[in-house]
Amino acid sequence: MEDNKEAGTLESSPDGKPTQYGGMINDPEMDGLTLYEKKALLVNRELDSHGMGKYQWCLVTQDGMLVMELLTTTRCIFFLCGMGYMVDLLYAQAFGLVEPPMEQELGFSVSQGGDLFSSFNAGLCAGAFVWGVLVDIIGRQYAFNLTFLITSVFGLCLGAPSNYDAILVLTAFVGFGVGGNIPIDTTITLEFLPQNRRFLLALLSVFQPIGVVVCSGIAYGFVPKYACGTGGLGADGEVLQACSKVDAGQPCCGKASNMGWRYLLFTLGAICLFIFFLRFVVFRFQESPKYLLYRGKDEKAVEVMHRIAKFNGRQSTITLEAFVALTDEDTSIGAGTKQLNSSFGEKAKIELARYKLLFANSTITRLTVLVWITYMFDYWGFSIAGSLLPKILLNKNREIDVSTEETYRNYVIIYVCGIPGVLLGALMYGVPLVGRQWGMIVSSALMGASLFIFSAINTQASNVGINIMEYFFQSMFNAIISAMGPQSFGGTDEAISDEDGIWTDLKYGQTPGKSNLCEQLPEMARSLLSSV
Repeated sequence: MEDNKEAGTLESSPDGKPTQYGGMINDPEMDGLTLYEKKALLVNRELDSHGMGKYQWCLVTQDGMLVMELLTTTRCIFFLCGMGYMVDLLYAQAFGLVEPPMEQELGFSVSQGGDLFSSFNAGLCAGAFVWGVLVDIIGRQYAFNLTFLITSVFGLCLGAPSNYDAILVLTAFVGFGVGGNIPIDTTITLEFLPQNRRFLLALLSVFQPIGVVVCSGIAYGFVPKYACGTGGLGADGEVLQACSKVDAGQPCCGKASNMGWRYLLFTLGAICLFIFFLRFVVFRFQESPKYLLYRGKDEKAVEVMHRIAKFNGRQSTITLEAFVALTDEDTSIGAGTKQLNSSFGEKAKIELARYKLLFANSTITRLTVLVWITYMFDYWGFSIAGSLLPKILLNKNREIDVSTEETYRNYVIIYVCGIPGVLLGALMYGVPLVGRQWGMIVSSALMGASLFIFSAINTQASNVGINIMEYFFQSMFNAIISAMGPQSFGGTDEAISDEDGIWTDLKYGQTPGKSNLCEQLPEMARSLLSSV
């Protein structure tokens, strides 16, 4: 790919001093933009001129030692953030898979089983909100790693307790880490992607069904094999009760004979710890240039842009002088030196104040409400066909004499079909005019229809086939809306909704100009109205 000269050459006056960056001082695209938005536009054009980076192995010297290091490039960012998406549904699926054997062993009631999902979702909500604010205060780099560290630590501990209340507390903390990680991953991916590769934001969702398949596959190997009796049943075919519920000496379900769900949770915690190791030790994530600009650290932003270009085998032409040439006003809340000396509390007030932009005018307010409603409806369907499906399907299959082992095998078959669903959603996302709107309409309609059919029929073939249909179209729908949300709130803020239906995050300056927001709002609103 040839370098785009217009996107990255600093022109000089006769005395050698820089006068403009590719003519951008007088660039009509900058008309009406704040100082931060102008600088973000320079960064976007620079990234566009470089294109997508490659993985690069190289030898570097660090603290006098020669080490092999895989450097962070755009594609590294994509796959590392994709692992965050994978862990999101890794745990969302896990709790549905472990709740039945957990309930059998610990002896809590069916109604109390819902507390496990409520605890995880409460953690998702809190994590999404807290980290959605912190990411713009402490930076992407720290948030990128800390959220995964929290998930790893509490995830590894999750399989240890024999007390249900302790499990609920640990589950909430796992949700806190996972919920905070998703909006951060989306933000980082969007900030490092060239604009002609923004469709990859939709494709990022492919890691979610991969996470479900991985979790279901591990559960298939552990849970039926290491369950009480045969698939949770005693010799007489009756479900074994918790040892705390029966008299001494009676057959019961205890910890020693029911380790499958614990093995699953320990394995998931180990996977998270491995991903944290990749993020923190193996890969060197560079702080987002747009975050640095937002905090008034222009010089560091230039350094990062040059490192990224070097890692990708290119030469960056962006300079500090190019940003200085734009500092003829300082009215925006970001990109000014006043941010450098702000206290943590002052920064937090600024971030919280920006949530008012969700209701800046009637058009944005309508879009905000529509996105909230759509995600809530989407999550109702996701809860039935995702988190709660293992228990529903286990009960339905027992009625038709399908073994526990076959049921867990069927989960893998069902969820693997979500991968092509995401791929189709990403493809539809890129189709002009009709792709996003009709993709959401058709996928949501068929997703709803499949849930109705599943409730009316109970055969092994229908349980597998109808749920394949549901998860395929659910994955397609989520891929489209997950990519549309952040980009449709373009200009100065993006809004990202996690799958718990809670408004999670506002990010600053992800797309180059206000015109993008005005162009995409009507389409987003039409699509959401149609799908709802």
